[in-house]
Amino acid sequence: MIKLTIIGAGSAVFTKNIVVDLMHISQFKKMHISLMDIDESRLKLANELIDTVSNKLNANPKVTLHTDRKEALRNADFVQTTIQVGGYKPATVRDFDIPKKYGLKQTIADTLGIGGIMRGLRTIPILLDIAKDIIEVCPKALWLQYVNPMCSNMIAINKKFPEIKLIGLCHSVQGTAEMLAKDLNEDLGNINFTCAGINHMAFFLKFEKKQNGLNIDLYPKLKILADEIVSDKKISSRSKNIYYESNKILHEKVRYEILRRFGYFVTESSEHFAEYVPWFIKNNRNDIIERYKIPIDEYIDRCEHHAKTWQELENDITPLKNEPLKLSHEYASYIIDAVTNNKSITVNANLMNNNLINNLPSNCCVEVPCLINSNGFNPQKVGNLPEQLAALMRTNINVQILTAEAATTNKREHIYHAVMLDPLTASYLSIDEIYSMTDELIYAHKDYLPKYN
Repeated sequence: MIKLTIIGAGSAVFTKNIVVDLMHISQFKKMHISLMDIDESRLKLANELIDTVSNKLNANPKVTLHTDRKEALRNADFVQTTIQVGGYKPATVRDFDIPKKYGLKQTIADTLGIGGIMRGLRTIPILLDIAKDIIEVCPKALWLQYVNPMCSNMIAINKKFPEIKLIGLCHSVQGTAEMLAKDLNEDLGNINFTCAGINHMAFFLKFEKKQNGLNIDLYPKLKILADEIVSDKKISSRSKNIYYESNKILHEKVRYEILRRFGYFVTESSEHFAEYVPWFIKNNRNDIIERYKIPIDEYIDRCEHHAKTWQELENDITPLKNEPLKLSHEYASYIIDAVTNNKSITVNANLMNNNLINNLPSNCCVEVPCLINSNGFNPQKVGNLPEQLAALMRTNINVQILTAEAATTNKREHIYHAVMLDPLTASYLSIDEIYSMTDELIYAHKDYLPKYN
């Protein structure tokens, strides 16, 4: 019996999506799904959702609930991590509120910037503990790592435990491909693409459609659309994008502007990308923020929405039970199916840069096409990226490597190094302000951090 252990199973909607995907595959209708979370009430809700999914799909998986991580992992074939150390409150709120005192605005704060750095420092020690448990109780398991900040986390785990079978997964590549197909009014089934870079900053090096036996480059059409969107002449199907039921509308003008300036389309959303670079969130320049429709504090709004949803579900789970069981964009089920049933698929995965992208550092984490089958995973060599793209990525890679270095050495100096080299933070604050803000955040998060030298 195939066993999947989900650590952070209390992320119930994400857990539900993965299980729905798996229960659509006949070989997995009786698999063992081991749910682990530190919150017992969320575990119970996740279990209720899985029961509902199983009944609808005529499946009968073995589901076990655990607060003991090692017991949950024992003899697992696959491990999935979806944890958030410190939660929305207090940790995420602090990541926004303290920088705001220094005038530093953020949108998501989970990948780069001071928020992403602090999240990495909280998360990496827990992931390293998970790695130790995997080596002890399920050393042959394939670890499907979903937790942000993806690159810093992957660099740290691979530095300490290179023997673990580990790939980092995200939905930004496949999600963006679908978005572009909609924006161009093309059939996604006819699209071919090649995408590579780093997580949340990979670029579509090729985006084509099959037509009459030929591959037609869609970039000329996409660049015309970019000019229209950035100049407000046209709103495409996803250039404004409603992520959840609220009055907030998220626009994709930042990404289309990056296409115009750098020549290629990036995989992560505009609200994410705006805080990876110094050009869009500017001090005392609300006109720029308004022009590009950048949603400041967006992640706080999302967390508030999710918290409200949780309160409603605790009272009545029926609405979520009644949702249609659609297949998700997530790669996890496809990977488990390919490895278990000897199928071959290609996904974009995050791994260490083992000569995969020549003009990025060897000690960074890259996101490249990866062949998956019963032999495991085989990342595909990309070679050189266009130099302007590699240069842009290196500004983020510097922060990722230094965050991982701080977390794996417990040297406080590397935290300051990471923050000083962050593109957005450096465009806002002086060195003294950076040190003061960083010290305040380290103190605020002391319950979630090891002691730093």
